[in-house]
Amino acid sequence: MEPAVPAVLRSLLLTLSLLFVLPATAGFVDERPDLAPLFGDTPGCFVLYDVGADRLLLVNPERARQRYIPASTFKLANSLIALETAALRDADEVIPYGGEPQPFKAWEKDMPMREAFPVSNVPVYQEIARRIGLPRMQAALRQLGYGNQDAGTVVDRFWLDGPLRVSAMEQAQFLARLAQGRLPFSARSQAAVREIARLDTTGDDRLYGKTGWVFGTQPQLGWWVGWVEREGRVYSFALNIDMRGEQDIGKRRQIGESLLRALLR
Repeated sequence: MEPAVPAVLRSLLLTLSLLFVLPATAGFVDERPDLAPLFGDTPGCFVLYDVGADRLLLVNPERARQRYIPASTFKLANSLIALETAALRDADEVIPYGGEPQPFKAWEKDMPMREAFPVSNVPVYQEIARRIGLPRMQAALRQLGYGNQDAGTVVDRFWLDGPLRVSAMEQAQFLARLAQGRLPFSARSQAAVREIARLDTTGDDRLYGKTGWVFGTQPQLGWWVGWVEREGRVYSFALNIDMRGEQDIGKRRQIGESLLRALLR
């Protein structure tokens, strides 16, 4: 039997381990176990990166640093790569979905990226990935430093089935850079993706984001990632939760918005 590790030492080791996966600019890390009840009985984690204060706020930090399949949250990066490589002319170029029956009727339509992004049209984004091609996709993942940077061998499935994986902390860090236009891509590509990712405007607050749903695991996994712009400041965030199925779809944004209200009030 291994000797028990004192609580103070466990806390120190956790803090040190987090520092190895944070961006070099992250000055402060705060754990917020008091917010865990907002998840109810749903296992999950949440990360908020306050860019101006250089502070990361974590709910369930151990899970926040674990990597998972990104599913449709990868459409943010996929859109960037498509524009940067000129696989698409712009966000309004119409892309064919392929003509096959789809699980959602909204996907059975040729549409531009601007329309495909909010309805999370998988076949359209698979066509976009095929146009990019595996070599350019793999190179772009490394350039962006996205997750484990592994596109595998199947260019139109790697973000749905793996091997690509990313943590909630990595998602928040990536989106903070996108929100500020600080990714190693053109200002034009980043501005176009910020535009299609915009969700809501309430007063002076602007909310941007994307959901994701990993079907092929048990439990299934739900994502909601994005950022808030408020009074000239940027707060990027990433949530993931375990899901039993379609009945839990709404929990992603519901829990995420509750956490944002608690942290940004």
